[in-house]
Amino acid sequence: MKKQIFFGLIAGAVALSSCDDFLDDNRYPLDKQTDNPAYWTSTQNLQAQINTLYGNFLGYGNGASWVNDFYYQSLSDDQCSHIYSGEGTVFARWTYEAVPNANSVWDASYTEVRRCNYIINNCNIANEKQNANYVAQARLIRAQQYYELVRALGDVPLVTEVLDPSSEALYGPRTPRNEVMDLVLEDLNYAVENIIQQGNKMEFSVDLANAMKSEICLYEAAYSKYHKNDTERANKFYGEVVKACKAIMQQGYTIGSDYRALYNSVFAADASLGLVSLLDNPEVIFMKGYKSGSLTHSTMAFLSSETLIPGMTKDAFDAYLFKDGKPLATTSLNTSDVPETIVDAEGNITGFDISKALEVRDGRLAQTIDPKLAFGSKVSFQRPNSYSIISTTGYTICKYVNPNIPLTQVVTANTNYTCAPLYWLAYTYCDYLEARAELGQLDDADVAMCVKPLWDRAGIDTQNLNKAYLENMADPANNMNVSSLLWEIRRLRRCELMFDRNHRYWDLVRWHNLDLLDTNMHPNIALGANVTPATNEQLVGVFTSNGYINGAASTAGTAVRKFTDREYLQPLGSQIITLYNDKGLELNQNPGW
Repeated sequence: MKKQIFFGLIAGAVALSSCDDFLDDNRYPLDKQTDNPAYWTSTQNLQAQINTLYGNFLGYGNGASWVNDFYYQSLSDDQCSHIYSGEGTVFARWTYEAVPNANSVWDASYTEVRRCNYIINNCNIANEKQNANYVAQARLIRAQQYYELVRALGDVPLVTEVLDPSSEALYGPRTPRNEVMDLVLEDLNYAVENIIQQGNKMEFSVDLANAMKSEICLYEAAYSKYHKNDTERANKFYGEVVKACKAIMQQGYTIGSDYRALYNSVFAADASLGLVSLLDNPEVIFMKGYKSGSLTHSTMAFLSSETLIPGMTKDAFDAYLFKDGKPLATTSLNTSDVPETIVDAEGNITGFDISKALEVRDGRLAQTIDPKLAFGSKVSFQRPNSYSIISTTGYTICKYVNPNIPLTQVVTANTNYTCAPLYWLAYTYCDYLEARAELGQLDDADVAMCVKPLWDRAGIDTQNLNKAYLENMADPANNMNVSSLLWEIRRLRRCELMFDRNHRYWDLVRWHNLDLLDTNMHPNIALGANVTPATNEQLVGVFTSNGYINGAASTAGTAVRKFTDREYLQPLGSQIITLYNDKGLELNQNPGW
């Protein structure tokens, strides 16, 4: 799944003078590589090999595929998805429920590790600085691949050479995760120090290397603290996060004025349609570009058609602060989530409006979900420039949709051309705030620099905002056994990155809070919108709990998702274990599998 090719603007093709400039067709795939040393002295050959590495950034997916890093990754407490199984409908399950024949992360990542090692070990450009630049880009992606391997599987074999397919070294033992992640940090630091390009939003750059370093080190720091109780290692990696974030924040990026524009902008601005370019967004560090007729996706189509979509949960809805800067439990504003009814000329209820509930909350919520509810077979909603839509929870998602794009290119799969942000300043701010707070170093200057602009953009009152204000919010919804300060920073991250790049799931993993997805212990995480005004006819086929849609319920009963500690690591594929056993070697399965 990860071998989708990233057709970004690379290697001087920024002008987009033709489709050939936009699409890099991976002219030199791995199977055409040569052991001839002369091959690796050519900058053209090296750039072609580097270009293939962009395929590791999925963005909104390619073509009609729904395989991407945004929205579709719905195993979290932010979304309630349906999986159809026979006659029943069940709540989203864990990634694996049994040991698979092959694990997709293992297979795809080791393919890319081999590609990176090929470049790292063979690159031989005469210009030393240029040679180091190519090696650094390959080491950046190797770091990414090993991070994803460790994140999913724990201890994994560490391979830094290009091995012949018949080599016994291919069947090496699993290397302790700390040792692998230490190499990842070395690779990231080498990339930061040696990549030549700085600040180009469509090419590997120093800024991208620092953004990736921040993401990866934050994961390792939290895992070390909350899983291994290794404070020394945690603080080392939190410190690396701070260092990477500071480097980015010194490069002149600023928070954009429009939150939703991060997600529904296009490549080339079109004033006639009111479309703006993501390249011009002052917040974006790295992005994946799309262009009509060249490279497209289907995210908008999925969110704008009659297909039942995974909706936002009540848990996520309630996480957003109110405009007075207070949480649901302590705000002085109206906390009702009961929708207003929309009535036709005959007095019949035809729809449900939540605009007033959205008006008093964090403005990011109104830019993420629609102002009308849509559920079941009787209550749909049609936003401007879309088909009728419905969701599993009643809350439909608008965040990634641009209503100014012509209808056929919104609702038709494989025609969407909005661009995907991959790293941006608000994301960096979230990393920085968490790392500083975990180190006990967060101060009022950090809050003013990072929290205030995000609250300002969201329309939240910042008059009393400072570190002490966040420390004293004391939200009773805090169920993570952390301080009020950390809880508020985690809330900020959740709301700022809602549905983005599967962050919520992996955040719960690294914080050791994956048990929050257990429907036995937390039955309300499957709940959605308040539909108490709906008639029995409108609720046909819809199941409710205390007036809220229950997305985990169906005619087959209420689905259960049970957590055990094994969920923190995915299982190795049975085929790779068999291959080891056939050679008289042992490869242990992950605990619980």
